[in-house]
Amino acid sequence: GFTESLRTELLHDQSRVHVTHVLLPAINTPQFSWSRAKLPKSPQPVPPIYQPEVAADAIVFAATHRRREVWVAWPVAEALIGEAAAAGVADRYLANHGYESQETDQPLSPERPDNLYEAVPGDHGAHGEFDDKSSSFSVELWATKHRGAILVAAAAGVALAGARIARAYGSLR
Repeated sequence: GFTESLRTELLHDQSRVHVTHVLLPAINTPQFSWSRAKLPKSPQPVPPIYQPEVAADAIVFAATHRRREVWVAWPVAEALIGEAAAAGVADRYLANHGYESQETDQPLSPERPDNLYEAVPGDHGAHGEFDDKSSSFSVELWATKHRGAILVAAAAGVALAGARIARAYGSLR
C-alpha cells in the first residue's frame, strides 16, 4: 500500500521520480547470526535461500530500468500468486509450516549475542552462514532482465508453429 500511495503522489506532483518495488526472496545475510530470536532453534532464512549478490543484481537492475516491480525469484512469484488466488490457503499453509522453515536443526544458544539494543561488533560482511544452502542464480531474475528477448523468441516460435500448421493444412486440401 505504501508503494502505491507513493507512486500516486509522485504522479500527482508530476515528479520525474520512478519507483520500482523489488520483491526479494530469502537472502543469506548475517542477520540470522545476531538478530534477537526466541525460537527454540537457531534462525535461518526460509528456503530456498539466495546469495546477497542476487539481491544486489536485482537492485542495480531496478535502479537502471523503469519497471514497476522486479520479482527476484520463484518464491516471490509463488507467494504473490498464492496470496491473490487463495489467500486463506496460503495463511493456513504458513501457519502449519512457517515456523519450522525459519529454524535450523541446531538449538539456539542462550549466550548468543544479538543486536536488539546495540550493534554486534565487527564487520560481518554480506554473506551469512548458509552459503552451502544458497543459490547464486535466479531463473526469474534472468527472465525479468531478458524479457524482450524472451518475447521475441516466443513470438518467433508462435509464427513458426503457425506457418507449419498452415503448410500442413494447405497440403491436405
